[in-house]
Amino acid sequence: MDLFDSESAGREKPEGRAVERIRELETLITRYQDSYYNGEGEISDAEFDRLWDELKSLDSANPVLHRIGADSGNFQKAPHIMPMGSQEKAASPEEFLEWAEKHEYPEYLVEYKLDGASLELQYADGKLLRAVTRGDGSAGDVITENALKMQGIVPSLKVPFTGGIRGEVIMTHAVHRSFFSDKANCRNAANGLMRRKDGEGCENLSLIVYDAWASDGNGPFKDEEEKVAFLRDSGFSTVPLFICKSAREVIDLRARIMETRGSLGYDIDGLVIKERAIHREDAQRSRPDRQIAFKFSLEEAVSVVRRVEWNESGATYTPVAVFDPVDLNGTSVKRASLVNPNLIRSLGIQIGSHVVVVKRGEIIPKIISVVPGEGDALEPVVFPETCASCGTALADEGTRLFCPNKDCEKRILHRLLKWVSVVDIRDLGETLVTELFRTKKVRSILDFYRLTVQDLTPYFLNSESMEKEKKSLGAEKVFASVQSRRKIPLAKFIAGFDIEGVGETVVELLIEGGFNTLEKMLDAQKDDIAAVYRFAETSAQSFADGIAENRAEMELLVSSGAVTVVQGESTGTLSGKSFCFTGELATLKRAEAQELVRQNGGTVKSSVVKGLSFLVTNDTESDSAKNRKARELGTRIISEAEFRALVKG
Repeated sequence: MDLFDSESAGREKPEGRAVERIRELETLITRYQDSYYNGEGEISDAEFDRLWDELKSLDSANPVLHRIGADSGNFQKAPHIMPMGSQEKAASPEEFLEWAEKHEYPEYLVEYKLDGASLELQYADGKLLRAVTRGDGSAGDVITENALKMQGIVPSLKVPFTGGIRGEVIMTHAVHRSFFSDKANCRNAANGLMRRKDGEGCENLSLIVYDAWASDGNGPFKDEEEKVAFLRDSGFSTVPLFICKSAREVIDLRARIMETRGSLGYDIDGLVIKERAIHREDAQRSRPDRQIAFKFSLEEAVSVVRRVEWNESGATYTPVAVFDPVDLNGTSVKRASLVNPNLIRSLGIQIGSHVVVVKRGEIIPKIISVVPGEGDALEPVVFPETCASCGTALADEGTRLFCPNKDCEKRILHRLLKWVSVVDIRDLGETLVTELFRTKKVRSILDFYRLTVQDLTPYFLNSESMEKEKKSLGAEKVFASVQSRRKIPLAKFIAGFDIEGVGETVVELLIEGGFNTLEKMLDAQKDDIAAVYRFAETSAQSFADGIAENRAEMELLVSSGAVTVVQGESTGTLSGKSFCFTGELATLKRAEAQELVRQNGGTVKSSVVKGLSFLVTNDTESDSAKNRKARELGTRIISEAEFRALVKG
């Protein structure tokens, strides 16, 4: 069997819809590999990596994952001396740490991962015989004449070395700007030039080397550090070598390099992490196990925190970091929530800190770590101490900074607005609610249901109009809207009371966990709630405290007859089914579609999770994060039309 063939014995065969997707991914990956290796890459590395990762998740033994791209047929072919397979890769610190747990080295040797075109220089007794492109991993195009025109080629070595030296052909940013700005990027331009039959333009290319392979196994170096020194002493340009004592140091180094790589003058798209020892047997594999490419991502960037603002929402004060703008997934980002005081403390964030910002998939930007640095001018984050509304000392519970005064004007108004939003009293706008509160007409949720048309009319008509006995259509409309929201599902009822961290989705989890009546909700103890799937001690405590604080008002709202809570086991055409929506819908707003689910006994999820029944999207073949996750979990992906058919039963 050829060195770069994949073992197929014992390979599990995917079934159903996965087979179709695997075939589609095989075609796409092969096409994009061919275009990449022939100098006209069609998509970004990040997009290619998503396709690669999806195929790996569906069929890890697929031969396409173990095959390198092929060069054009314009040159004579020659086999490689040294293996030129592909590396395992990690696209995030989490993935790298997972690899590092299985590869605990006393130290990690780290080099730049150059974003160019691989080239092997083949030597006999120190004399250059030929230059061979990467090709299919076992053989490539012989482009010796072109290579000799490049910067960084050494025709004769100082020692009688026999073997291969591997490097990356790159085009500098300065050359690209001056002569080849019509090309999409430096890598594409370099790929195209090095394969020209006439060799024109190759003098604008440079070779940077990083590996050497002695044919007899006895090269003039004993480990990876000595190898780089040998290459440098031989007259080659080499990548810098960093030595880290732990996996965490590697992550910190990556973050620092992410911040400064724009000043390098050439492109790198990650780091290569190795151990000190040279393992020839591992290096001969199609994908070596003992080294990894720790890639940069379009979804990550490093920036500097300039200030922290505190957003006030009801009783809660939420910190938001404002940092120097960075580009994430094609959009400029300069703000990210810091969630709570604990996150600021655990990450050690200060004003002036260099931080790693991520925006993976479809989530909002967030800060995941601080990049250690020396000489940074840092100032501690100042926390607000008193409520801006009532002056009460704020309570800092770590997971939350909030005003503990339940009679705080701001807290009460926020709860009223939350109720209107959750139960969807559409004609009762924020301005009117605020004015009703200011004039003390509405001070509790129950007061909404005590309003009459006469009570509302002064908020729509002036005194002169009222004296003429004019009716207010606005007042009548608001009154009717309030009256239409007297019958309320249990999840909306609880969520409408503005309990910290408790929305409809959270309440639905409790309902699924057996707390399917208001009485059970009111009597639930913290330990009972914590036992429900996806609840933790903190969220259980928050729920229990919120219920206790609002219990009297909840009971009064029901006992007065103002509202009726719809509760008990779910019934309807969607009973027992859960739905998540992504992308734009054609005939419904997303909120309307979610309400349809609830009205018909189903539940709504905000993300794709294990056990989800359906992901609804009008682009079922999309490669979005939610679609990929649904395929991984075996969740059925349906269109809007299919969803509406399910609702009808």
